[in-house]
Amino acid sequence: MSTTSAGPVSAADLRRRVRAAEALKAKTREMAATNALSAREAAVNAAKAKEEADATAREATAVVLRLFGNDAELVSELLGVPAEELEREAKPVTAARAKEIIESLRARAERPRPTRARKPRADAAEAASSASGIPAPVGTADGSRADAS
Repeated sequence: MSTTSAGPVSAADLRRRVRAAEALKAKTREMAATNALSAREAAVNAAKAKEEADATAREATAVVLRLFGNDAELVSELLGVPAEELEREAKPVTAARAKEIIESLRARAERPRPTRARKPRADAAEAASSASGIPAPVGTADGSRADAS
């Protein structure tokens, strides 16, 4: 469809073109607003996730320092993080919160681990039958079985 025509344009055609242009503008604005809202929502969710991750990292730092007797130099060497940074990260975490996390870690460590029954492997079954001294059946050219002895 060409926007310029050689002949005269009727009033109805002109109104139709104007309505189409206005509808396109409205749709474009609607899509832009939807895009802005979804991007803003994603940014809010990312900010919340970052805050939670930062809090978890601070708590982990406080816990490891507490478990190592607040020896920031030793923990610094183990983790490869400057001692000042460790102390700065651990400072906002209360001793009670660090203790709570340590207790939950100890409780988790004391729980027995679930054990799954292992399925016998095909290789292990074959090795067990050959080790038992019973000869394995051997196929012959005619399809019948013969002993390996």
